[in-house]
Amino acid sequence: MTDFRVCRWAAWAPGLETPEAWGAWLAEPVWPLPAADAVAPLAEVPAMTRRRIDPLGRAALQVAWWAQGAEPTGPVVFASRWGEIARSVALLRQLSQGEPLSPTAFSLSVHNASSAVYSIARGDTANYSAVSAGPASAAAGVCEALGLLAQGAPQVLVISVESALPEPYQGFERHPGPIRAWAVLLEPADAGLRLRATAPSPATDDAELPPDLATLQFLVGQTPQWRQNSAQGGWLWSRHG
Repeated sequence: MTDFRVCRWAAWAPGLETPEAWGAWLAEPVWPLPAADAVAPLAEVPAMTRRRIDPLGRAALQVAWWAQGAEPTGPVVFASRWGEIARSVALLRQLSQGEPLSPTAFSLSVHNASSAVYSIARGDTANYSAVSAGPASAAAGVCEALGLLAQGAPQVLVISVESALPEPYQGFERHPGPIRAWAVLLEPADAGLRLRATAPSPATDDAELPPDLATLQFLVGQTPQWRQNSAQGGWLWSRHG
């Protein structure tokens, strides 16, 4: 597996909107995150387009823009366990009541909606992917990026975005919390970070944080190692060199 390093990163959540705030929180995290009604500003996107994007998508695009910068850097991977599920649930309720569905709402409810909006807004024709792998979605996104790095991509941008589940699905969420998103720009390294698949295990994770935020905590250097376990298979994140 390719060793890699993080050359830039960004994160956003209501109440945690600056690198300084995130650095302090990741050093001594407290879950759940502060509750607030803020949405990501996303000033990089024209207002007419921005108004059509839900708060989840705005958070994803905002951190992607911050981490990638103005110039395209290569392939992009979006990772989310549930994606725009709130929009999908709203559409299903409208459908059950015989109401007409909005084509725009439907097009923005699919799992790769954020990646499509981001590529169109930037005029970027690079390789874009959208992945979902349950609680290991962030790990799957990084694993996809490592495959792209191994194939010769000089850098890969990975975005993770999650939010609380809407009714009637809230009982399926182990770590209910507000919208949060992070992005990391990855590149190969001779000796750096490593991600390795492990055998299925009934043991619990090393971290008490949601997996997406435990992953970010490791990636930005706050923890030397963390092990994510599940009955389907796990991941071992480690630091070398």
